[in-house]
Amino acid sequence: MATQNDLASKAMSGRDMAADIKTFIFKQYPLARKKTITDSDPLLESGVLDSLGILDLVAFIEKEFLIGVLDEDLVPENFQTINRIAAFVRSKTNGEG
Repeated sequence: MATQNDLASKAMSGRDMAADIKTFIFKQYPLARKKTITDSDPLLESGVLDSLGILDLVAFIEKEFLIGVLDEDLVPENFQTINRIAAFVRSKTNGEG
């Protein structure tokens, strides 16, 4: 179980955050492994994530990074790529959202 200090450190490091998100996506979605996506590849357009996948990803983000994802946060721009997801999570952990 991650401690508050671990989570704060994770929030400060975009690379670690992106790596955690990518690991989750690779574990959960076989198409991500098959296509060997990068951090900047489109997840929605490529079919790696669909609407149910987004909900699973949101549940992971909320649990892993201890943030709340609001309905108004559920826009494609926040979930386009691993980099965009990490930037979104960073903004939430920095109190911007």
